[in-house]
Amino acid sequence: MKYVTPKGIQAEEIKEIRKGLKMSQREFADFVGVSKPTIERWETSDKPIVGPIAMVVDMLRREPAYEKKIRVPKKMMPLRLWYYHKSMVCTIIDVDELRQWVEIHNYTDNLLFRAFGKVEAPSFEQYKEFLESRCFPRQRDKQKILLRSLDIPFYDPFLIIEKTEGRMAEDDFWISIER
Repeated sequence: MKYVTPKGIQAEEIKEIRKGLKMSQREFADFVGVSKPTIERWETSDKPIVGPIAMVVDMLRREPAYEKKIRVPKKMMPLRLWYYHKSMVCTIIDVDELRQWVEIHNYTDNLLFRAFGKVEAPSFEQYKEFLESRCFPRQRDKQKILLRSLDIPFYDPFLIIEKTEGRMAEDDFWISIER
């Protein structure tokens, strides 16, 4: 055996973890990526529950603060950008453009994957620089042709990201915009 992993868990263990996290069955179902009826079935089962949930429950038992680490904060600003590497959320960027406020929430310890690296409280200027870093350069040859192909009237990093998701040929980072 290479790893110490649970072979299965009991219904009571799932219920204890869920209640310890102060989650309803619906919230816990969303958290672990299953349906509410699946949680109900697991919590009333008289047989061991096997599969990935056994590992998740074991992990939460060992590190109960994990749930707080990955929780998405309530959206308090008009604009939210989700900065990804492949399918992993790296940074959530909340923005109020009128007030020029920016707040970030990092979901990785790898500074190279964070939208603002080691900066924990970026300024609005740094936010604008970040947006521009996810676009083709302002001085790009034949820029007008590129903008026309994107149906954008002028160089605006936010509009470009809306069309391209901030994808660059040389990396796997991209941005999803939530209003």
